[in-house]
Amino acid sequence: MAPSFDWWAKESHRGTPVVIKMENPNWSMVELEGPSEDDFLITDSPSRARDKGRGKNAKQLTWVLLLKAHRAAGCLTSIGSAMFGLAAAVRRRVASGRTDTDADIDNDVDARGDRENENPTVKSRFYGCIKVFLWLSVLLLGFEVAAYYKGWHFGAPHLQLQYLWATPLGVKGFFDWVYLKWVSIRVEYLAPPLQFLANACIVLFLIQSVDRLILCLGCFWIRFKKIKPVPNEGALDLESGENAFYPMVLVQIPMCNEKEVYQQSIAAVCNLDWPKTNLLIQVLDDSDDPTTQLLIKEEVHKWQQEGANIVYRHRVIRDGYKAGNLKSAMNCSYVKDYEFVAIFDADFQPNPDFLKRTVPHFKDNDELGLVQARWSFVNKDENLLTRLQNINLAFHFEVEQQVNSVFINFFGFNGTAGVWRIKALEDSGGWLERTTVEDMDIAVRAHLHGWKFIFLNDVECTCELPESYEAYRKQQHRWHSGPMQLFRLCLPDIIRSKISFWKKFNMIFLFFLLRKLILPFYSFTLFCIILPMTMFIPEAELPAWVVCYIPATMSFLNILPAPKSFPFIVPYLLFENTMSVTKFNAMISGLFQLGSAYEWVVTKKSGRSSEGDLVSLVEKEPKHQRGVSVPDLEEMKEEIRQQEQKASRKKKHNRIYTKELALAFLLLTASARSLLSAQGIHFYFLLFQGVSFLLVGLDLIGEQVE
Repeated sequence: MAPSFDWWAKESHRGTPVVIKMENPNWSMVELEGPSEDDFLITDSPSRARDKGRGKNAKQLTWVLLLKAHRAAGCLTSIGSAMFGLAAAVRRRVASGRTDTDADIDNDVDARGDRENENPTVKSRFYGCIKVFLWLSVLLLGFEVAAYYKGWHFGAPHLQLQYLWATPLGVKGFFDWVYLKWVSIRVEYLAPPLQFLANACIVLFLIQSVDRLILCLGCFWIRFKKIKPVPNEGALDLESGENAFYPMVLVQIPMCNEKEVYQQSIAAVCNLDWPKTNLLIQVLDDSDDPTTQLLIKEEVHKWQQEGANIVYRHRVIRDGYKAGNLKSAMNCSYVKDYEFVAIFDADFQPNPDFLKRTVPHFKDNDELGLVQARWSFVNKDENLLTRLQNINLAFHFEVEQQVNSVFINFFGFNGTAGVWRIKALEDSGGWLERTTVEDMDIAVRAHLHGWKFIFLNDVECTCELPESYEAYRKQQHRWHSGPMQLFRLCLPDIIRSKISFWKKFNMIFLFFLLRKLILPFYSFTLFCIILPMTMFIPEAELPAWVVCYIPATMSFLNILPAPKSFPFIVPYLLFENTMSVTKFNAMISGLFQLGSAYEWVVTKKSGRSSEGDLVSLVEKEPKHQRGVSVPDLEEMKEEIRQQEQKASRKKKHNRIYTKELALAFLLLTASARSLLSAQGIHFYFLLFQGVSFLLVGLDLIGEQVE
């Protein structure tokens, strides 16, 4: 029986794509050379398929074009569906989202002088300034559009003025007169100060770019020369253990209401490869949730039963937050028996050989006060937000920390995954609760007392990145307001210290002013305020190399330590400018001691790196000891079950961030004005930056929060 076909094209010609539906599998299929990878010919003889003497057929070409049109229509349909999905997500955010000014956003804020006690006028002043710029830009855009349709095509301002003044007064209408006054005010009063501010920010931008370039060159030099901190010979033989250096080490795990990750951190620390007689683990629990306290106590008890030298400490009065927690733990009488202290936050999981790779650096190096390890992240590929954070932190550790360690022996302590010499802590005054960056505080004071630091780029400690924008935003606020508080407090001590002039210059200008104050100042002012304003005051200009070429070069340098993230270079550049509003606000709060400068919010963890969950924990039957008070596991299990049911009924929502949304509309308005004046690179930058602010303002980046 003859084979049956559904022909889309009846004739086959070499080089012409043919789509044929075959019902008889016995016929041969031969791939042809053609303009498409899907070009196939089906015949009853392979020799016929190899015939090179066939011409093209108009019907086949028609069908091919129809097929390509069908594919293009499918792509457009997919794009349309994606746009409709995005629009639906925006509608849901607007309908169900809560703004960041709502009172209930601060329920989880644990701060010295809570936000409820903060002056509302101070709290909304920054947002009010942004709104003024926004409404002014909208008004000016309407005015410029009207001028455009009246024939004023945004030419040179002096030509406009000459033409307007040369036109007889009777010919000029009211709009012409108003536009003449506006151009005159622009030229004489607004453009000069705006251009001066723009030039000042450009100078700061160039200085900061040179600093970043020098850091990158230093990193290249370290790699080229293969410079690496090496412990003294005989400190520890990892292979044979001969001449082992096993001093007394205290390990501290400060935590607060972090029931998603407490298991993994305690388990990792209890598995450290170190003599148990020379190791003591302190679990410093500041949790105010009774269920969390019971769970952590039970976990500590479980490891005690397995032979770990671990103790549980809980403070009733939680003054000073993390700094107060560490200070209280260091006041224990038994601490005098230990020489070093290693600190790990609740989501950090050190490898078993962590102490063997860090502590030996202290042997016969009495000036060494701190050994800091690098962070690695279990969820760096979880979403776009974590990918962008990984780019930032990879540059921070591999470039900033490593270069400062090799050439200056000083860098800011990262607060975790580090080992301190206890004598250095005591000599520097111990932990102080005066700022929200107690780790940077103790590092600065130790450096002023002559202690040296070492950063180990090849020793990594696993941790977790914030996956929601809300958590990341609060973390960045603390990280950028605290240094300004510390700078105000430490400046007199830095000036009076006995360290060299170069070290004073490095600490004051490079460490504090350039990287903590100038960077967020010019990023926000130059790209979020001055650039859109120059669209409405074209007499003040920002050259294209400031808007595009140098930022692109700096982003390229930033992404070098994480080369796999190269496809995200453009989102990284846009997101860093978007975060400048949070960093600028935090910097101002810390510098002028505003209420939000004292916020302390524990970064929310997802527990993705956790090996167990709460239910599996309580289902484990513990080994009871006589005289040990063990919580009622059935009661705990029931309480956890109720909490999970309550959480499942709790609808997830995303917050709407008013400052980011206001800046989004400001930038999009400026991009529309730039489009009228045909400014290419400025238009594209403002458009994409405005869209970036819009996505962040609607919380469309990262995970949802409860």
